Amino acid sequence: MDFSQLSLTLEAEVEEKHLDFLGHMNVMWYTYFFDVATWNFYNSIGFGEEYHSKSGNGSFALESHVRYLAELRLGEKFVIYIRALKRNTKLLHFIQFMVRAQDNDLTATQEMLSIHIDMKTRRSSPMPDFVAQIWDTLISEHNQLPWDASLNGAIKIK
Repeated sequence: MDFSQLSLTLEAEVEEKHLDFLGHMNVMWYTYFFDVATWNFYNSIGFGEEYHSKSGNGSFALESHVRYLAELRLGEKFVIYIRALKRNTKLLHFIQFMVRAQDNDLTATQEMLSIHIDMKTRRSSPMPDFVAQIWDTLISEHNQLPWDASLNGAIKIK
């Protein structure tokens, strides 16, 4: 898979604190790094912390599926890319790819469903047009990639 056509959202390195007693990165750190990558991406499109604090809106994770495909060990560098899949007026569906930098091996994926929230009511609400337009453009571009995103099939958007 050629990830170069996707948005690079994080570059990191496995440190001692990320290891479990088996000598590889513990699962809790995958969740952490995927979350940081999500917010990096959201911030890059104007949908991050500044948008949420100024607009009174937010976004919550509804569902997440992580697949662990290869170990990451001490000192190994990795990157995360994001691929937009689908959306409706309130929901965003995307997948992230964690890739070992030295050999471009796919080490993990996280498929995510996120929802736009009105923080006053803490209920779902339609996302703003600028976010919808960005996602529509990304979805269109990413649908033209010549490789499958390897989805688990559990997340569905009507």
